[in-house]
Amino acid sequence: MNEPKRRAARHSLTGTGLYIALFLGLTALAVAGYWMLLPSSADKTPTNVTEPPVTTPITAEPVTPDVPEVKPEEPAEPVQSVVEVTVSEKEPGGTEPVTPVAPRLIVSPLSGETVAAFSMDELAYSETLADWRTHDGIDIKADAGTQVLAASSGTVLSVADDDLMGTTVVIAHDGGYETTYSNLQSVPTVAPEQYVSAGQVIGAVGTTSLAEASMAPHLHFSVTKDGEIIDPQEFLKS
Repeated sequence: MNEPKRRAARHSLTGTGLYIALFLGLTALAVAGYWMLLPSSADKTPTNVTEPPVTTPITAEPVTPDVPEVKPEEPAEPVQSVVEVTVSEKEPGGTEPVTPVAPRLIVSPLSGETVAAFSMDELAYSETLADWRTHDGIDIKADAGTQVLAASSGTVLSVADDDLMGTTVVIAHDGGYETTYSNLQSVPTVAPEQYVSAGQVIGAVGTTSLAEASMAPHLHFSVTKDGEIIDPQEFLKS
């Protein structure tokens, strides 16, 4: 009875061992195949890796700026302006009105009160001559010896001792003007043909005029334009 049980037990163990051996063999094959399929770490090549570009340093050569050559400028030739002067010929018999031009600088020959005014349109009474007559200038009151000045620049025409007006100096100016200074002291400070400036001393107030001897010391001042008697006050204002 025991023999058949032993055979059955051996048969059972033998079958079980066979299955275990078969399982272990399959497992070993599976593991070996897995490791064979895996690539070795030495042969692995990383993917999707971007290597940085190799930069080669560039040495820039020094750049010399181009400087334009500057040529010295030649001096410009002077430009000569040409002014045309047209001379108009006057027709025979034709005349053009000329406006009198007074000298540029005019000063009063003396500072003082005018005691006798210019009067060529009306007669004025003369205390010295005791009559009525015209008065061709103005009488400016001043002490004897007071300096008398040239009313404008010009040339002395004459230095004379007039019978009625006493020591008299006449000066010619530009524009056809002449100024006369009478009743001066007997020794003036200028001479004929002498050039004088406006404001220059030409003499001093005196008492040499016989026609105005009854008056206090004064200067008799008169003016003409192209030989025509004009008001000295208008001349001094021009």
